[in-house]
Amino acid sequence: MSNVNTTTETTQAVKRGRPVVAGSKRQAVLAMRDAKRNAGVEIKRGRPKKTTDVTVEVKAKPSKAQRQAKMATATADVNEA
Repeated sequence: MSNVNTTTETTQAVKRGRPVVAGSKRQAVLAMRDAKRNAGVEIKRGRPKKTTDVTVEVKAKPSKAQRQAKMATATADVNEA
């Protein structure tokens, strides 16, 4: 007589994490992440850094020679008057 012990294990899948609710904001965010991954965008932890091109016009200060020339013309105008 052969002594064979056969056991059949039945394991049920344990649901973990958030439940899937169709049409929820979370599902929309997850779908957006998947779309980004498929497009080749690297997704990192933390807040995303927004890259915006900002252009600022800075008015240049007049050089010392320009200020002296302006002062000379102003004093010449005062002396003439």
